[in-house]
Amino acid sequence: MSIEWLTPQWPAPPGVRAVSTFRGGGVSAMPYASLNLAAHVGDESAAVDANRRRLLSAAALPAEPAWLSQVHGAQVADLDAAAPPGAADAAFTRQPGRVCAILAADCLPILLAAASGGVVAAVHAGWRGLAAGVIEAAVGALDTEPEQLIAWLGPAIGPQRFEVGAEVREALLRADPQGGAAFVTNARGRFMADLPQLARRRLSALGLTRIYDSAECTHSQPDRYFSHRRDGKCGRQATLIWLEQAQNR
Repeated sequence: MSIEWLTPQWPAPPGVRAVSTFRGGGVSAMPYASLNLAAHVGDESAAVDANRRRLLSAAALPAEPAWLSQVHGAQVADLDAAAPPGAADAAFTRQPGRVCAILAADCLPILLAAASGGVVAAVHAGWRGLAAGVIEAAVGALDTEPEQLIAWLGPAIGPQRFEVGAEVREALLRADPQGGAAFVTNARGRFMADLPQLARRRLSALGLTRIYDSAECTHSQPDRYFSHRRDGKCGRQATLIWLEQAQNR
């Protein structure tokens, strides 16, 4: 099986490239079958390395992606800095040929691009990251007027599948008290949370007006996506963004 991916449908400027991988086309065995791109979930390191090489070739990436140590926080890595990115849940670059990458299996990946094509970013926005302010930190790090930014919300657990408790709802509403409409009480007395809606609210509050949504639910599509909520031990798909080298535009 060849590697396939979702191409964001958004008005990104020329020179901005992005892909969001599906789970097929790799070499990993169950429960990581088959294109697991994460080295921290218990998969064989040789299989992860082979999967990453396959992605590098299939997507014609200009370089090995900058794989972050994601910790569900609000740290933002500058890929143009001399130091390695380390622990972070977002990354950005202004340099062509550097690939921002987010790994997820239900958490929401968000891509950002300046309309000028001068900077791109990838953000890992699960509920903990949202509560910690990762979206605000990432937008702030880009040093670009928010109305000049374009956002794309990638595949994540959908509102019909994301059940949370009162403590999670309270944590998410702390910085967005008007976001109650993103939660629906279910028959168990818990809440079904709309993660993309919460992210859109945060982005809109910062001044972004161009926000596009893949509308893809990871939990409800087992043939296409890994889902930690659905499967427990599983692989991770990647959402990547980069600026093309001038000769490739």
